[in-house]
Amino acid sequence: MKSRQPNILVVNDDGITAPGIKALMHAMKDLGRVVVVAPDSPQSGMGHAITIGKPLRLDKIELYEGIETYRCSGTPVDCVKLAVNSVFKGNKPDLCVSGINHGLNNSINVLYSGTMSAAVEGAIESIPSIGFSLDDYTMQADFEPCIKFVKEIAAQVLEHGLPTATVLNVNFPHGSHIKGIKICRQANAKWAEEFDERVDPHDRPYYWLTGVFQNNDHGEDTDVWALDHHYASVVPTQFDMTAHHAIPVLNSWKFNV
Repeated sequence: MKSRQPNILVVNDDGITAPGIKALMHAMKDLGRVVVVAPDSPQSGMGHAITIGKPLRLDKIELYEGIETYRCSGTPVDCVKLAVNSVFKGNKPDLCVSGINHGLNNSINVLYSGTMSAAVEGAIESIPSIGFSLDDYTMQADFEPCIKFVKEIAAQVLEHGLPTATVLNVNFPHGSHIKGIKICRQANAKWAEEFDERVDPHDRPYYWLTGVFQNNDHGEDTDVWALDHHYASVVPTQFDMTAHHAIPVLNSWKFNV
């Protein structure tokens, strides 16, 4: 008896026509039946935002030959929620993959990333989920060096599953030579942000967010180190944000109420 093909949900935050999602969906075609549900426009930096103040649109479109494709008016997380409830109708996919993002989502970027939030939402729905990102922000980004790693990581997740409440954050270095895969922890790094103030023709100020990425972590087991040394970084990430180590400290406090 022939086994059933895995159902694979493909999402992103760069929009349904982005080169990165095209590369990801074609990579997944070798592993199972692909269904794409993606935003109708770029949604970078949306984090785990959901749409609650206006209706959502979900349109089935003929965009990629041989691939069931839906265009969503909402955020990346909306895409996953609608996919589970309205496309798969509760029969959850076997795998959710998000990306391939144009730009890194390593270190603290995981908190802001629409790409990773879509993958996290998949994990919240108990779907094994992976977010993929490449260190190249351009629309001309070359995803080809990533593809064999994308397929292998996805195949391993399909075979073995993932620990409960865990999602994989996978980042690829820029360039054609990727040495291999490193299982890492998230680096202690952040953006030193500034706002560039300008004035519009009506003499009203407006601001552009700028900044410099600062790595405060020099360990050789981090995602920043792996990427700097031309490895693909794989960070197992959890959505339970409880600081468990702080609970005994807080329990030692005396609340005078």
